[in-house]
Amino acid sequence: MAGEAGGRHRVLVVGGGFGGLQVAKNLRHAPVDVTLVDSRNFHLFQPLTYQVATGALSPSDVTYPLRAMFGSAPNVRVLLAEVTGFDLAARKILLAHSAGSDAPESLEYDTLVVAAGSSYSYFGHDEWREVAGEVKSLESAISVRSQVLLAFERAELARGAGERRAEMTFVVVGAGPTGVEIAGQLAELARGTLQASFQAIDPGEARILLVETADRILGSFPESLSRKASTSLRMLGVTPTLNRTVVGIDRDGVSLQAADQSTERIAARTVIWAAGVRASPLAQKLGQQCGAHVDKAGRVTVGSDLTLPSHPEVIALGDMVSVSDEHGTPQSLPGVAPVAIQQGHYAARLIIRRLQGRPDRRFRYVNKGNLATIGRGRAVADLGVIRLSGLPAWLIWLVVHIFCLIGFQNRLVVMLRWSISFLSSGRVQGSRIITGRFEEPEDPRRAQSSASTKR
Repeated sequence: MAGEAGGRHRVLVVGGGFGGLQVAKNLRHAPVDVTLVDSRNFHLFQPLTYQVATGALSPSDVTYPLRAMFGSAPNVRVLLAEVTGFDLAARKILLAHSAGSDAPESLEYDTLVVAAGSSYSYFGHDEWREVAGEVKSLESAISVRSQVLLAFERAELARGAGERRAEMTFVVVGAGPTGVEIAGQLAELARGTLQASFQAIDPGEARILLVETADRILGSFPESLSRKASTSLRMLGVTPTLNRTVVGIDRDGVSLQAADQSTERIAARTVIWAAGVRASPLAQKLGQQCGAHVDKAGRVTVGSDLTLPSHPEVIALGDMVSVSDEHGTPQSLPGVAPVAIQQGHYAARLIIRRLQGRPDRRFRYVNKGNLATIGRGRAVADLGVIRLSGLPAWLIWLVVHIFCLIGFQNRLVVMLRWSISFLSSGRVQGSRIITGRFEEPEDPRRAQSSASTKR
């Protein structure tokens, strides 16, 4: 399986997330030439972006430059570019290209690995994206951080109790692990870090609602752990709002619908979205070219060896795929980092096995358990036969996340920040930087006077 014209085998990896990163890392010493393409020049540790959004960690704590990661690997090349499509017949990927640029419009490959990830789905209401922030990307996490901190600043200046209450009401939509972690961190921010920072308001009076359509939080966890997590959240000051569906979001609040079709309006200036994901648009483009099935979440169906139908040279993995089992039935694996990491390891081994002329083996995901943190010293852990909560689960969560972070400096800094936070009862200041323009809340009396003048 040599490359074109007898050269070395060319492996093209799209995406520098968990899956793509593992492919490139595991091929560093293989007799192949690897090109890693990403529209960002860094790897983002997504499980901790919510801590950037709440100011507990700095953006540099959860990122690592891709070039620094592969600087000593002579067979790995990193390119900063945006992939716009594929030409599977010609074995090329297509790149965004601006007029007058000397950058290539396409790149050729012998084996293609696509690990483009996913983004949050707003269930057909893309207009909500402008109001309800999310924390899946670094840019969005920084934006949410500013939005959260600005809410307290505006509350400090608010002239009426109603306006102040709306500014200090935070709605988190989606009670999976990400939503639970955001809500818990917001509660600790309000009742710990910011407690003595204002004069006109008490941040501890902030109202934090965790909205979920189902009848319990952490639906992927055992019910016993879900109950314990709910209890811990209530102790922190978070209100789980269950059996409610979001039917409207604007800059003034959220509308929730109950099972009996009744609607409740909540005045809130800050809404954070953590409900549902949709695969990268590149999954749809792959499916169109090879005739593979694409489900409602935009995931393309791949074989048990993670390859596309009729294109064994194309491997797709991570949040953007559904994997066929031995009977050909698509299976949707959890959209978590361990899945992408295991698939990345598998894809690299598959490429090496093919180069060695050895038969392929099908991918098998090994579920090593689920973890979710609720706050300082609070977490739940489903490790199969062992189920933990409280401090033991939190210590396991801490060790796993420190171990998985990229870079010794990041591990050291994050461990130090968390240790200080734990010993200081959550009062570590973190990275409370507001970016963007501050807008003072409008005086209702001034607005009324202005309206009268216009009439």
